[in-house]
Parts: sequence; C-alpha cells; structure tokens
Amino acid sequence: MFIGRKQELQFLEDKYKSKGGQLVVLYGRRRVGKTETLREFCKGKPHVFYSCREISDKIQLRSFSEKLLHEKIPASNYITEFADWDSAFKSIIDLPYKAAKRLLVIDEFSYMCKYNESIPSILQALWDELLKDENVMIVLCGSSMSFIEKELLAEKNPLYGRATGIYKMEAMNFYEATLFFPKYSARDKIIAYSILGGVPHYLRQFDPALSLDENIKRNILTKGCALYSEVEFLLRQELRETLLYNSIIESVALGATKLNDISQKSLIDDTSKTSVYLKNLIELEIIEREFSVDEGIKNQGNRNRGLYRLTDNFFRFWYAFVFTNFSDLEGGDVKGVFDYAIKPKLHEFASLAFETVCREYVKELQKAGCLPFRYKRMGRWWGKTTVRRNDKKEIQETEIDLLAISEDASKYLVGECKFKGKQFDYGEYLDTVAKFQPQKADAEMFYYLFSESGFAKNLVAEAKKNTNIKLVDIEEIVCPQK
Repeated sequence: MFIGRKQELQFLEDKYKSKGGQLVVLYGRRRVGKTETLREFCKGKPHVFYSCREISDKIQLRSFSEKLLHEKIPASNYITEFADWDSAFKSIIDLPYKAAKRLLVIDEFSYMCKYNESIPSILQALWDELLKDENVMIVLCGSSMSFIEKELLAEKNPLYGRATGIYKMEAMNFYEATLFFPKYSARDKIIAYSILGGVPHYLRQFDPALSLDENIKRNILTKGCALYSEVEFLLRQELRETLLYNSIIESVALGATKLNDISQKSLIDDTSKTSVYLKNLIELEIIEREFSVDEGIKNQGNRNRGLYRLTDNFFRFWYAFVFTNFSDLEGGDVKGVFDYAIKPKLHEFASLAFETVCREYVKELQKAGCLPFRYKRMGRWWGKTTVRRNDKKEIQETEIDLLAISEDASKYLVGECKFKGKQFDYGEYLDTVAKFQPQKADAEMFYYLFSESGFAKNLVAEAKKNTNIKLVDIEEIVCPQK
C-alpha cells in the first residue's frame, strides 16, 4: 500500500491537468521514494515509464525505442528501433492516448545523459520547436542531485528555463512517517522515527505487526537484512575514500558537532580537508550545517561557525550502534548487542529526534493558524546568557531546543523539549525562562513546554494562571488537535 506524499502527488496532478506542454523535473536523494511516487501518480493514466540504466548510449536508445514502439505508435509498423534520439523523443506526440495527456516519465535521467551529453540539447530543441505546444507531459527524475542542480538546472545547460515545474523531494516528515506504524504507542512512534527518519525505503523494512525491539533486532541488526548493509552500500555508490567518510560520520553521530572536534575525533590533521569532506556529505544530505536561529547571513559564511549534525536519523542510529558493534553482529550476537549496547541508550538516543518532532508540531500549528502569532523563523538557539550566582553575574553558554521569532522580533515562542521518564517540573520551566528572557526583556514571550511524561502539579497550576504557557504532552504532539 502506498503511504503519504499527498503534496507531491497533488503537484504532479496539477501539472498533468494544466494546458499545454509540461516539462517537470523531480529529484531528491536516493531512497526518498521518487520512483514509487511517480508510479502511484501514473496509475490509471496511459503513460510510458522508462527507467534508465548505466549502459552505453546505443543500448539505451534501443531500450528506450522498445518502450515507445510497444505503445503501437505509427512508427512501430515500419521500424524496430529509432535511428537517433531526436526521432525517438519526437515520437512522443504520436502516443495513441486519446483525450489524455501524452505522459512520459524518464527515471534516473542522469544515466541517459552520462554517455550522451547532447541529450539535453536535443530535448531542448524539440521542446522549443514542437513539444511545448503539444498536449504532453515529460517528467525527468533523478537521484544525482549534483547533476540536477549544477548541470541540468544550471544556466549553462540547454534545458535551463524550460522546466514548467521543479520539485525536490525530501524525506517524509514525522506525521507521514508514523502512518507506517498506526498501532504503535505515541512513545514508540517517536523512537521508531528517531531510528528510521522519514525515508520510505527504511520505514518499509519494519513490520508494523512486530514490536519496536523485535524490528530492530530482525530488520537492522541481523546480517543479511536490507538495512544491515544499507549505509555502506550507499556510501560506496556515492563516494570514494569511504574509510575517511566513515570516521567523519561516526564522530558526528557520537556527538562531535564543531569542525575542530570532528577533525580530532576523525584523526584528520587538516581542518580544511575535513571541511571538504563535510561539504560533500552536505551535498548528499547526510550531514547539515546548522546555525542558531538568530544567526546572520554574514556569520554563516564563516567556516568555523555553525554546528554539524546528521540529517538522516538512520545514519545516526547505524553509526552509533551498528558500526561500533560490527564485529559482534557479524558473529551473530544480535541479542547481546541489543540488550547491552542499544536498549539502555535507546531512550536517550531518541531525545534529539524528539526536538525535531516538536518543531514539526509547531509547524502544523502554524499551518492551522493555532499559534499566538505567526513566526518568520524557527529553529534551535544557542548563545551566551547572564546568570546571577552568589550575588555575582556570570556569563554562561546555553541553548534553547526551539525558538520561533515573529517578523518584527517583538514576539518569541520559546520551546523546551523533555523526552525522559519523569515529569517536566516547575524548576525546569524557570530555567527555560532564565535562558533567554534577559536578552529580550521588551519582547512578548510564549512558552511551549513539551514532555513525554507529563507535568508537575505546580507547573500545571502555573499554566492555568498564565496563558502564555502551553503544556504539550506526548499524545498531543503525535496527534495534534488542531
């Protein structure tokens, strides 16, 4: 059963129903579900779906010809293969789809261009002269983001400016991901998301009828299962020097967030070299460089600023628990690794993803118009704050899990996220207030406190008196009551 992707399917449907020719580029990282989404979109529509392979140009043309000629276009009465790409693409208008758009999907388009760099030029010429005015829709799909962004969509490329729609597919958000596990508890949905993230291929590996613990053991830790070697497979496909990349990703997964720390833990002497490797991982959307939500654009250009984090939850889990216990897992000690290395740390591991889930919850409230103000920026905040101890002022570094700022910076939503086995207490609320209020004494502050295990009675009483405090429990976070 196909799950989620309503926004992507609606985008494609709107293009399909639009008048005139449509040239759509759909792209995103591997495993994010592009092909499945396109196949779902094509259901019930006459179409040609061609998946490119890494083969020579001549064989690619022959394979593409077979697909088109199989549709009983007029040329199929005379030839078994098109002589060139120009005539092959031109035949799209001959597809015998009465009263329907002539729909062609080319999956992994970069493979088609790899051994024939003239294909974008051929397609551009045909589009300008013929196809843009015909009732056709061509979807070019790709996983090589550098090819799509730096070549196909770049100003120097012949197809620049021709696309009538460009859509970059991202991993599913938390609320779409939970649809894979409808019977899990709210807590287990968050932990499952902290392990698998929003990549459909990963989510499908878990059996929703099995417990979370059993799924981890069977479908991640057991040698031979799809997720056991998934990370290594993807890295070898995309990168060389995988030993160095392994060291860098592992150091980030285990808590190194600054450039110098990552270099030291990866045993790379030159931080400029580490910076290059990190840049490559950012392009692959494995790692992101995160800035405090109030950081200016100028400061973001400084390579020593910002924190590095893994964007892919599964990569973070794999490097934290599988990579570090690989010898034992190769020997089949699945139960031992789970019981002693994973189970005691899993709850704490999920706390970082819980912050992401809380931010998604706030986004949902904004879309529903249920926040006290409309924010312009939202993210994590870190910086220095002044505290008073023993009648002396001290400056200390602190951070806020979630900070949303109105456009005129007159209103702030301060969020604190507690994913732990005890209640959010009143003292923790006071700590949250102290973190940020001194800097913004003149602003109106709203406090959203998120808790896995409920709230202390005195905090509940305070929230009843102060309407600027909102207490959000785990059930509300997972299933927002808009």
